[in-house]
Amino acid sequence: MKKPPLIWLNLSLFILTFGGAVTLVPWRELTHGFDAVEWLTFVLLAFFSGLSITGGYHRLWSHKTYKANAAVRFFYALGGALALQNSALHWSSDHRVHHKHVDDNDKDPYSAKMGFWYSHIGWMLREYQAHRYHDYSNVRDLQNDAIVMWQHKHYLLLTVLMNIGLPAFLGWLNGDVLSMVLLAGLARLVVVHHCTFFINSLAHIWGSQPYTDKNTARDNPLLAFLTYGEGYHNFHHIFENDYRNGIHWWDYDPTKWLIKSLSWLGMAKDLRKVPQERIESAKLQMQLKRSQHKLAGRKDAEELIEKLQLEYERLKQQLMAYYEAKKELLEARRAHLCVNELLPRVAELKARLKLQQQNWNSLTAACR
Repeated sequence: MKKPPLIWLNLSLFILTFGGAVTLVPWRELTHGFDAVEWLTFVLLAFFSGLSITGGYHRLWSHKTYKANAAVRFFYALGGALALQNSALHWSSDHRVHHKHVDDNDKDPYSAKMGFWYSHIGWMLREYQAHRYHDYSNVRDLQNDAIVMWQHKHYLLLTVLMNIGLPAFLGWLNGDVLSMVLLAGLARLVVVHHCTFFINSLAHIWGSQPYTDKNTARDNPLLAFLTYGEGYHNFHHIFENDYRNGIHWWDYDPTKWLIKSLSWLGMAKDLRKVPQERIESAKLQMQLKRSQHKLAGRKDAEELIEKLQLEYERLKQQLMAYYEAKKELLEARRAHLCVNELLPRVAELKARLKLQQQNWNSLTAACR
């Protein structure tokens, strides 16, 4: 088959920026060096541009996991231009198609099943799906956002101002324009580009699948560190409307922390979270599936599978009862009602759930 035509603008951009980053930045370091202010600016602009993609383009505009005021959306629009990953309108359109048709080689813009190179960067170098650049019917809601449309209309100008003008101005303030442009402008851009692209490539190849195996998405704490919390990708693909990717307090997810902080400041609201019982149920179902798979071929497989299924139903029933009681307790507290009668019941259900989980863990361990 004849390959689609190259997108020369994208190809030139990636070659020039990557080539410049791996040659000019080391040259400047060896011949002149970078000072602490330039390195600090590199880090700050990396977080500004990266979080504008993860918190703005991704969790706000693509998935509507929360609402943000105009000031936050304006800064996301500027940071998105600094990240140089197309406008929020176009990025969100691509991403919604990806979630709707994940792993479909014909419809997913960056299907992981097409290989690492394709999902990482190759999909942006050729016109595999030319309609992507003019069909925005799946983001009509975003077309009602004046800031999104302002950024889309003036995107090229904004990218020049943010990627060249801003680092040059900061360099002038610091007394060295060239060093700041090379480090905080060029090197920062390339690092943020490829860390973001890892979500489309590595996060569909490397990691675990604790919640679902219906697609290639994986959870990977290392990738979460490189991508501002986006590396918990298996969770995200099954629960895409949750404002969190790392659901535990210890999970490295600065995007989650940013959104929560904005809500405390009154700049974000309506943060969406998946009920915990749905999360636990998804994990439980995957554990059942893996245990059944490991039993295949054993002589006692039929008996053990029957026990597994029975224990699974018991644990799931206990899980639902516990979380239903917790929800009832929370609603009573919000209504300022007396909760003394509810507390013992919740405690009892929690104890039963713990015992049932121990039984389940023992049984699944025996299946290994």
